[in-house]
Amino acid sequence: MSLDADARLARRAARKRRTWPRVLVAVVGAALLFALGVALGLALEDRPVPGGTQTSIRTLPPLPQTTP
Repeated sequence: MSLDADARLARRAARKRRTWPRVLVAVVGAALLFALGVALGLALEDRPVPGGTQTSIRTLPPLPQTTP
C-alpha cells in the first residue's frame, strides 16, 4: 500500500466515526422543530374568536348623601 492509500483509508475510518454526532444533531433538530410546530398549532387554536362578546366592568362613584 502506498502512502496515499493509507491516508484515504484513515480518512474513510475517521469519517465513519464522526457520523453519530451528525445523526444526533439531526434528531435533536427534528424534535425541536416538531415541538415548535406543536406549540404554534396550540397557540393558533387558543386565539379568541373575532366578534365575540366583550365584557367591561365600570366602578360607579358613590352619590353624595344628605342628612335627613
